[in-house]
Amino acid sequence: MANTIVDQAQEMMTKAADSLQRELSQIRAGVANPSILRGINVEYYGAETPLNQIASITVPEARVLLITPFDKSALKDIEQALFAADLGLTPANDGSVIRLVIPALTEESRKDLAKEVKGVAEKSKVAVRSARRDAMDASKKALKDGDLSEDEAHQLEDDIQKATDAAVKQVDEIAAEKEKELLTI
Repeated sequence: MANTIVDQAQEMMTKAADSLQRELSQIRAGVANPSILRGINVEYYGAETPLNQIASITVPEARVLLITPFDKSALKDIEQALFAADLGLTPANDGSVIRLVIPALTEESRKDLAKEVKGVAEKSKVAVRSARRDAMDASKKALKDGDLSEDEAHQLEDDIQKATDAAVKQVDEIAAEKEKELLTI
């Protein structure tokens, strides 16, 4: 019983850290990263299709994304989807491929992005604390129902707190790594 409560809490905390990593991969740091195009869908033959399923996305240079459609007739649709995604980037269509040039970040925009990273990290910490609260509630309910002794409940609460501390530390490390990436010129 106690192990399942801790395992469920750790699973929720791990999901919060994974979600943070996915969100931070979408914040562009002045370098080309294909993950900023994740989530862009293209109207392709009447169906919404993820961009990475109808085109190859490569990084030929540090600040350039090259989008090569598998079907050249989809080029205009891809270009429209990129405009609609409002990435802050202007697609350059040369008739066979689309280039996205990532502009260098100014110091001010770097600091703004670092603040955004802190905000996203704080949301992840809130999710971790929510998982902790749910686990603590489950522990108290098990104690009240007589499924756990007082000593077992205290040990369970200690284990939950240790898992929470580890998850918060992991979130802080992920955020610090992204901030360092953003602030490094």
